[in-house]
Amino acid sequence: MNKIIGVTELQRQFRTVFDEVVKYHVPYVLTRGSRPEAVLVPYEQYLKFAQADEAGVLKRFDALSARLDAVNARYSDAEVEMDLRAATKTVRARKRDREKHANAARRR
Repeated sequence: MNKIIGVTELQRQFRTVFDEVVKYHVPYVLTRGSRPEAVLVPYEQYLKFAQADEAGVLKRFDALSARLDAVNARYSDAEVEMDLRAATKTVRARKRDREKHANAARRR
C-alpha cells in the first residue's frame, strides 16, 4: 500500500521512511503543496519500472519500423535516391543562404 508524505515531513522522518521503503518495500508518494511530485520506491521496483518502460519503447520502435518498411516498399531505390539528392540540394542551398546573411551581418 502506498503512503503519502509531504517533503517537509519527509525531511523530519527521513531515516524512518527510508527504512520502511528498503526493509518493507513500502512505496511513498512525495508531495509538495499537496501535489504529488515524486515517488520513493525500493531499488528493485525501480529497476522493474525501467525495464518495463524500455520494453515498451522497443515495442513501439519495432511497430514504427515495420510501418516504415511497409510504406517504403512502395518506392523504388531510384525514387528514394532522387528524393535524397533533392533534399540535399535544398539543405545545402539554405545553409549557403544562412552563411551569406551571417557574413553580411558581420560586415555591417
